Amino acid sequence: MPLTPEDIVGVLEGRGWEAEIVKAADMEGMIDICPKGILKCVDGRGSDNEAMAGPKMAGGIYAIAHNRHTTSIEGLQAITKEVAAKGHVPSVHGDHSSDMMGCGFFKLWLTGRFDDMGYPRPEFDADQGAKAVKEAGGFIEMHHGSHEEKVVLINLVENKTLEPQEDDQRFIVDGWAAGKFDLDVPNFLVAAAATVEMLGGPKKAKIIVA
Repeated sequence: MPLTPEDIVGVLEGRGWEAEIVKAADMEGMIDICPKGILKCVDGRGSDNEAMAGPKMAGGIYAIAHNRHTTSIEGLQAITKEVAAKGHVPSVHGDHSSDMMGCGFFKLWLTGRFDDMGYPRPEFDADQGAKAVKEAGGFIEMHHGSHEEKVVLINLVENKTLEPQEDDQRFIVDGWAAGKFDLDVPNFLVAAAATVEMLGGPKKAKIIVA
């Protein structure tokens, strides 16, 4: 039984969120996925990367590894190559204050904050992960500034995304992309919500449908 937008609203409201379903036609800035865009983190801050028209997942390709319980460097490199084979530029990111530990999702995963949800921790640290992704042909993005996201946008419209706006930040989660990589979609979305919660982000979501 596929997850419906109403199911997602119900799960989020059960976690104390405000959530509503909106039509893509009513959302400004919906764009087509571009193969040159990086598959990147949901992070809404400014970035040194301008190729923003790729799918957004928590931690970039770390979301795929996390969801599949892939904890090895070899597994991470295989995912990097799989993402490229499926037509996207694989990436992970750091930031200018914490270097490669600047990805909140990866830091939570590495430090065991997902332990109680049944996710094994990675066998590599942030620098080793970034090096492995780069060696396998991936891109390392660097964010700057502080988190000021006001809303979480969960986009269910296939092959569409939104671009981050540094001066009007929001977390962008391309829920449809989880299906493209055969992930456990409910777990993928709950992990994204838990990430926002643990990082002190806004418990406010818009679920975007066609």
